[in-house]
Order: sequence, then C-alpha cells, then structure tokens
Amino acid sequence: MRVPSMPSGGRPRRLAALVALLLVALTALIGCGSDTEAASSEGATRVIQTEKGPVTVPAQAKRIVVLSGGLAGYLYALDAPVAATDTRVLGVTNFDGGFPPSWAAKAKAQGTTQLPTGEELNIEAVAAAAPDLIIGGGQGITAVQAEKVYDKLAAIAPTVLVSKTVAAWQEQLRQVADAAGRSDRVEAMMTAYRDKVAQVKSSIKVPAGNFAYLLSLPNNKPYLVPQTAALPALLGELGFTADDVLAKAGNPKLFGSGDSVEVSPELLSQVASAPQAFFIPVGGRTQDQLKQDPVYANLPSFKDNKLYELPATSYRPDYDGVMATLDLIAKRFA
Repeated sequence: MRVPSMPSGGRPRRLAALVALLLVALTALIGCGSDTEAASSEGATRVIQTEKGPVTVPAQAKRIVVLSGGLAGYLYALDAPVAATDTRVLGVTNFDGGFPPSWAAKAKAQGTTQLPTGEELNIEAVAAAAPDLIIGGGQGITAVQAEKVYDKLAAIAPTVLVSKTVAAWQEQLRQVADAAGRSDRVEAMMTAYRDKVAQVKSSIKVPAGNFAYLLSLPNNKPYLVPQTAALPALLGELGFTADDVLAKAGNPKLFGSGDSVEVSPELLSQVASAPQAFFIPVGGRTQDQLKQDPVYANLPSFKDNKLYELPATSYRPDYDGVMATLDLIAKRFA
C-alpha cells in the first residue's frame, strides 16, 4: 500500500515544531543547571589551616560573628557580612555601648548587632546570631575568652581563631580574608596601602635622629613599644628610625602579645633616651599629666618638646587604622 504523500509545506512545519520543542527542552535544562549551580555554590565549603587544625568554612560566609572588636574592622574593610560583633577596641572602647567610630557607619548599615561584653564570652548571644562562620582570636582579653570556649563555639559554627602571635596587621588581614572567603580583595587593598605609603613618604620631612615609642596605659607604669611592633614598623617605611629600646633595656621579656615592654621608673631615662618620641595614650595619663611627673619630664623628648602624639588606634592598627595613621603623619610632618 502506498503511503500518501505529505501535503506541500508539511515537512517545514514539522521541522519548525521540532526545533521549537528542542528550544523549550534546552531552556529547561539551562534553568535546571542554574538552580543546581546556585545550590552547589550555596553549600560550597573550603578547608583552611588554623592553630586548631584544619577547619571547614563556607566558600564565602554570609553571616559572620566576630569575637574581637580589633578584628572586626578588617571584615568591614573587606565588605564582608558581619551579623554580630564584639565592640571592644583598645583605647577607644565605649563601655556604655556603641560601635567604634572607625566602622560604626558600616556596622549600622549592615544591621550588625553588638555582642554583650563581660568577663566571659556570651555563648548564647553568639548562637542567637545564627552564624555560618565565627572569627576571633588576635590580641587582648577577647582572644583569651574565645580560646577558653573554643569547643562550644565550634559546635555552633566553623570557628577560626587568629593566633595571638600574629601582630602584623597585614597577616591579620590575610587570615581574616581567607576565613571569610574574601582573599580576592586583599591585593587591591595592599596596593592602595603601598601607594599611600609612597605618597606620604614623598611629601613629609622626617626629623633626623631616633624615636622612642611611649605607651600610656591605665596602670600608670612605664611602657615602651619595641621597634619590632606594628607601629614602629609602619613608620619605619616612611623613614622614621625607631630607637633600639630592647637593647637599652637589656632585652627583657616582652609583655603580653609582644608589642610592649615594661621598664622600671628608675630605668626609663636610660631606655627612653632618644631625642624624640611618639606618645600613644591608651587609657593612661595624658601628655600634660606626664609632664608633671619628674620621671618623664626629664626625658629628652619631653624637655625639648619633641613629643608627637598619635591616637590609640595607631598602636595595634587594623587596615583602616593604618590608613588613618598615614594621613596623620602626612599632616604633622608636611
């Protein structure tokens, strides 16, 4: 039996219909692929190495709880999402509440909540913030608090503690960025920093002679910042020569995180004998108050009025603190 021939134009119509069906199927497959890809990205993780061993963290965290106010500034500079944070920053802490001025606007814009402060870390408040990543450690009391309850924190969310031996802000920035999945932003920040250093260095006149770095703490004991610490290292890039106070003090054991050294009042005139000094008040006596103290008043930097004050945020600076300190130096030594 002979099959009837297809009417004229039938074959093109069938071909067009087939193409349309294939396009619909392809579109559906692309849609499914996007959904799968998004879901895969949403649940993606990475393994990073910490002092506590390998920790599996989100590929890019969405809700970060920061246990140290000294580290929070890095996350805001990285535009990372901070769900809750400790607000204590050395020398600028407002114990009545409120965010430190350097990142208050960013914290409010993100809707970040403040973690309660106290002698112990508030585990319940950390859990209530529903973090997918917890970052803590660094320097100060908050690092000690986090270390004590690390296992409880790790049960809430992946927890990364920056080592207290990491005092250089550059390394703190890199570790925090790595934990938060924002390492791709670090190089641009470092380029901006290097550019500013070059700009400031070319625009200032650095006084000849060595500088001591005097620290004024609440206990009113004499402290100096060793030449190996973050602030002298930063200003060293600009041409300021830090005095070797460690050698003058007999190479004593460094205090706390290694960025200060206590000397006796009797030895202060020997150790802080540099012709000029930077003065950093961190909750202690002011310049004017120290000028009334013979132990300080007889130092060369005090007697010759070659004392240059810097804010507490310059002492253990985060990225924004470094950039602000460079601006201050540019104005003061123009």
